[in-house]
Amino acid sequence: MTLTVNELLCTHGNFHLRVNLTVSPGEFLSVIGPSGCGKSTLLRMVAGLEEAQGGSIMLKGREISHEPPERRGIGLVFQDYALFPHLRVADNVAYGLKLQKVGRREREIRVRELLSLVRMTDRADAFPSTLSGGEQQRVALARAIAPNPSVLLLDEPLSALDARLRLDLRRQIREIHDRLSLTTLYVTHDQEEALTLSDRIALMREGAILQTGSPRDLYERPDHLFTGTFLGLSNTFSGRVEKGWFLSMHGEAVVKIRGEDGPGTLLFRPHHVRLHEKGEGLPFQVTRVEYCGGWSLVHGVAGGHEVVVFDSRQTSWMKGQHGRMEIEAAGAILFPG
Repeated sequence: MTLTVNELLCTHGNFHLRVNLTVSPGEFLSVIGPSGCGKSTLLRMVAGLEEAQGGSIMLKGREISHEPPERRGIGLVFQDYALFPHLRVADNVAYGLKLQKVGRREREIRVRELLSLVRMTDRADAFPSTLSGGEQQRVALARAIAPNPSVLLLDEPLSALDARLRLDLRRQIREIHDRLSLTTLYVTHDQEEALTLSDRIALMREGAILQTGSPRDLYERPDHLFTGTFLGLSNTFSGRVEKGWFLSMHGEAVVKIRGEDGPGTLLFRPHHVRLHEKGEGLPFQVTRVEYCGGWSLVHGVAGGHEVVVFDSRQTSWMKGQHGRMEIEAAGAILFPG
């Protein structure tokens, strides 16, 4: 079911939100951005928990901006689970079905199906207080999709979980989305979640959508310097373009680049850098090495800037070591000005 947000407006003091956004049928779209950019406010307005001050929200071609939450046909999963503590797991999942006046037999079948889907069948009679955080969030997910919503909204559902649980539940959310072909709008501040879960990402900044596209588009072809630096690890050099070369602020030749002569900022990812003990390239000094398992991040200084380099091997670089740094021209992005 297509969800279309058109010129949606909200003002709180000095904060102004104006958003245009479309989520296609069966699409998983994540909204990401820094704290206070308006991600959760957007989600709450779509859900009907906060009133928009202008614009429209269309669902299946129907204007729902002024409808109460229970009539919008939207499922919502909160960050803090929001389960009913006095109801058992099965009754929590059945809650929306009861509001729809679904018959008891049909309701029981639906609840069993959903508990199996989220792997909670053996906890059907448990109370929320006896569940782990990950289990509670799986129950919240099952409750949200029980009434067959037209759109599923998730507001940072994994932020309260530890790293391993986040990874497991992240996979499960995507599996359920694919199995049920749910139209999903997902709000997160976690870049890795957005990159791995999404069909498309909408990056917000100061109440507006700055760029929308596939995870690969935003990561590899950012339209704005903010997009490139916000999404994933990146390096930036201030300098200028002269005769097809980007020069550092110290006048050192950094990399061949296409662009008109003049000042600018060069952005490149850690995996687009090669380190050598000798040879061509910028002088590089290692300041720190982070061991990350099967790979390492080598931090250093080159061209008057801090740099981080991805090393897929068991790195031999050590703090204080000197070498040379080369940037792959294909991975260098110039932002003029």
